[in-house]
Amino acid sequence: MSAPLLAARGLEYRYPGQIVALRDLDLTIERGRKLALLGSNGSGKTTLLLHLNGTFRPTGGATLLDGQPACYDRQALNRWRRRVGLVLQEPDDQLFAATVAQDVSFGPLNLGLSEAETRNRVREALEALRIAPLAERATHTLSFGQKKRVAIAGVLAMRPELLVLDEPTAGLDAHGVTHLLSALQGLHEAGTTLVFSTHDTELAYSWADRVAVLHEGTVLAQGETTAVLENRDLLSRARLKPPLLLELAQALDARRDGTPLPRTRAALLTLLRERLRGADPPGPDMAFPDDW
Repeated sequence: MSAPLLAARGLEYRYPGQIVALRDLDLTIERGRKLALLGSNGSGKTTLLLHLNGTFRPTGGATLLDGQPACYDRQALNRWRRRVGLVLQEPDDQLFAATVAQDVSFGPLNLGLSEAETRNRVREALEALRIAPLAERATHTLSFGQKKRVAIAGVLAMRPELLVLDEPTAGLDAHGVTHLLSALQGLHEAGTTLVFSTHDTELAYSWADRVAVLHEGTVLAQGETTAVLENRDLLSRARLKPPLLLELAQALDARRDGTPLPRTRAALLTLLRERLRGADPPGPDMAFPDDW
């Protein structure tokens, strides 16, 4: 079995004043996955993310790249950050150039790429995030959602193997969330491994294929999404609520005919219609909008 792309083993981190942020934390990031780091505020999610690209150096334990302990000299960090791109929660913390194209080109130019190759990467990144028409826009005139996608494009232009996102849907309206997740799904299907932090169990259930639950600086459990989120005691300990879609699917006894639990509203509605058609006595003729 090949080593995971990235892993943490016994990770510990203390902020000044001996404030413990991470303690004896284990995490495995496998290639090709969508992994949700799920936890309430203060659980250590952001601190952990800052270890995944070498921004923070642990005070104990180790971060492993391809099974080998990561190094923190300048050359090693540059190689690491080419492979693992980090997108912060607040896009204004990452945007600094005058225009969108200039901002997205910063990373490739720092890699020493030619202007022609840089232009190609900028074009690909903007198209992947569906913001190509914004290329010449001033960054300060963008909406919050547009800034989020530009920040992701700037990291994507570096062509990382792993894209790490801190609360990617925070501050977005429903339309913005839909567009962002669609763009990220496209990146994933093109081969990018995704890791994102969130406190939203609904998002983790519907979109991630693996989940790691954090609480008080450690990972309580990591595994397949449904298996982890069905554990009510685990979620209660982490101060999280079970996703409503999962609770409804369980109430409908979704597994009784051997089908997997629905992970989207559309799949849940299909199951509900089937249950109503088979009701005895028949249930009411209920109609639902397709996008419910």
